[in-house]
Amino acid sequence: MSELVSLHENPTEQFLRTDRMPHIWCPGCGIGTTVNCFTRALLDSNANLDKVSVVSGIGCSGRVAGYLNLDSFHTTHGRAIPFATGLKLARPDLDVVVYSGDGDLFAIGGNHFIHAARRNVDIKVICVNNLVYAMTGGQTAPTTPGDALTSTSPYGTFEPSFNLPQLAEAAGAVYVARWTTYHVRQLAKSMFEMFNKKGFAFIEVLSPCPTLYQRRNKMGDGMETLRQYKELSKRKDGASTSEVGLTRDGEIVVGKFVDRDRPDYATLMKAHYQHTMGDKYVETGAIICQ
Repeated sequence: MSELVSLHENPTEQFLRTDRMPHIWCPGCGIGTTVNCFTRALLDSNANLDKVSVVSGIGCSGRVAGYLNLDSFHTTHGRAIPFATGLKLARPDLDVVVYSGDGDLFAIGGNHFIHAARRNVDIKVICVNNLVYAMTGGQTAPTTPGDALTSTSPYGTFEPSFNLPQLAEAAGAVYVARWTTYHVRQLAKSMFEMFNKKGFAFIEVLSPCPTLYQRRNKMGDGMETLRQYKELSKRKDGASTSEVGLTRDGEIVVGKFVDRDRPDYATLMKAHYQHTMGDKYVETGAIICQ
């Protein structure tokens, strides 16, 4: 009987804090799907769990860190990336992943995102984009598409929204991709590739928020949204990120848009101080201040 049970066990459970289940996410929310993809990527990569750390901010997606059976940091609002930067610089042997939402990463945390990408800090950023501030009541967010209804825009949003892949590429990210929670295999593969990429990597995942965004915009439940993702998505690997912006009911361009190489922040720092300080530079990477 024990052998039979073991055959049917979910192999990803080793990456989860199952004692904290059930999770807090609403029925139909896609965040749990992204977590499953992430654990699949960990499984495929044969990652050393003692070397993987997850940092998250505040919001629905920020709760991911609490459900992963990894060293994790649930940080202050918008500050996941600077926490992750400090962790990576102090422990360059770690795989540091930032896992948060569009509001946390691109509103209060937007400036941190830009400069971490500019510096090419070797961290991996997963953004679950549900197009609104979901945890606080469904207000308009930096990613809310034009004309969409939110709790703070009952007559439609008129502010232009961020095109996240374009922003990431322009700021300097070396890996940029977008998928939806319908594209589970592609997302898991992309996360696997991200682990093997040196430098600042970014994945945007479009996810339903049936409780707030979908309900207010009369888009149906979570399953209906997945059908819409299937019908509206078009894969265009290598597409110009300037042409992948989102609209309320238009085409959703998915794929891997950027995969390039340039020296990461730690490499640049080491080379700089070796050149300028000579014998005063310690090979461990520490700097003798005198």
